[in-house]
Amino acid sequence: MSNHFSAANLKSPGDDPRLDVTDLYAFQPSGGHGKTVLITNFCPCRTDQFFNPDAVYRVHIDNDGDSQADVAFKVVFSEPADAAQTGTVYYLTGRQAREPDPSKEMLIASSPVGTDAVAQPVQAGPVRLFIGVRSDPFFADSEGAFHGLQWTGHDTFAGKNVLSVALEVPDELLGADPEIGVWATVSLWRDGELVQMDRGGHPAINPFLNPDQAKDDFNGRQPADDVANYLESWSELLQEKGYSPAAAHAAVRTVLPDVLRYDRSRPARYPNGRSLTDDVYSDRFAWLSNGQIGPQGLRPHDDLIAEFPYLGLPNPCEG
Repeated sequence: MSNHFSAANLKSPGDDPRLDVTDLYAFQPSGGHGKTVLITNFCPCRTDQFFNPDAVYRVHIDNDGDSQADVAFKVVFSEPADAAQTGTVYYLTGRQAREPDPSKEMLIASSPVGTDAVAQPVQAGPVRLFIGVRSDPFFADSEGAFHGLQWTGHDTFAGKNVLSVALEVPDELLGADPEIGVWATVSLWRDGELVQMDRGGHPAINPFLNPDQAKDDFNGRQPADDVANYLESWSELLQEKGYSPAAAHAAVRTVLPDVLRYDRSRPARYPNGRSLTDDVYSDRFAWLSNGQIGPQGLRPHDDLIAEFPYLGLPNPCEG
């Protein structure tokens, strides 16, 4: 899986799928030079959920290479009422982008959460937003991964849904340098404290590299501390897969800190950003095995659409 079920024992953080960051995407919109699309998905495989109203959903942007947020988009949601919910987006810069609960510059207020095929994005000045249920674009043969890496040809996530936060923003809101780093977090208010429950930059990292007892700790930490916390243990793991010590360190440094790097002057293709059609599952197993594991043989989902928010329409509810 990508970052689906990223807590211990293949569960969602806090045993709440609404707090589960499944995937992060960063790419240039079609025909949209000077803009960047940022998509974060949550709540794997469910079709009957709203966003958690006690959670804070954030996309972080590092624009100077120090793995600290210089820009952030913060999204919070209302309590669901009468089968409806709204979300409000805030734009944070500088020190406020790094504070757990900063003062707020509202960008988009009380936008409806889309739950069906007729839901539409909203526009606020130069920014476009979609929040709601969409078809999960992630494709993976997870059965094969958990059964001796014998690919089955079955796409575990075909026909599944996610809760999605999709933004299309002018590049200048993210920083002048075309090279940025992106990661997503979801935090939960507990007893007056905001507790980080999950995070993700690169796909298929925490579920496959950390043992169960370390997964929850990883979810609560910050990218700036990743090299100190994980470089040695992850390098040892790759050495068991056939890497030399030097090559293992170099390979791990491509995913640590866990920040998705994106040079906006070049086309998005993972690991330079990530598009909705990148076969990151095959990429990750090739990386884990020092090139010994071949592609899974699946194709991207065919329900992607040609315009924002690009994700396919919601799949029928499975109950």
